[in-house]
Amino acid sequence: MKIGTHLKPQDVLVLLKLLTWQSNKPWRYGEIALALGISQSEVHSAVKRADFAGLYDPLTRRPIRANLTEFLISGLRYIFPAQVGKASVGLPTAHSASPLKGKIISDSKDAYVWPSRMGKSKGLAVEPLYSAVPGACAQDSKLYEMFALIDALRLGRTREKELAKDLLTQRLATA
Repeated sequence: MKIGTHLKPQDVLVLLKLLTWQSNKPWRYGEIALALGISQSEVHSAVKRADFAGLYDPLTRRPIRANLTEFLISGLRYIFPAQVGKASVGLPTAHSASPLKGKIISDSKDAYVWPSRMGKSKGLAVEPLYSAVPGACAQDSKLYEMFALIDALRLGRTREKELAKDLLTQRLATA
């Protein structure tokens, strides 16, 4: 079966999980799949698409940080735009979640959440980049912070985007 060459939202999830994976421990498709709540074939296909896009190095078996950073900051919101929906209950995201929560002052009626039974926060619904994101983020705080920052880039105002850009760049460099 031929793997498609166009990036999909789950590719970002897989790449960010590979960054947060223990760097001294080699990863296996099954381990990443289990940690993300997706299939091994989804992980395999995501890695192949990321390699084709120049976001993954098959020799080191790691994402290419500089390319991934550029893509997330400059291109992701155009390829996978976010939309705000109706009031919902779920997991906070964007400026409503750490690390922006303490840095951005906003009205509680401007809160954003990923609709989910796992969360208890109220806010405006934002569809997560991929359906497995909330579950994966509930298990990995570093991954959660990166996705919250990505949502701030996809949804935020200028100040929020600038802060998110700086914080995401730092996290991607040190993950």
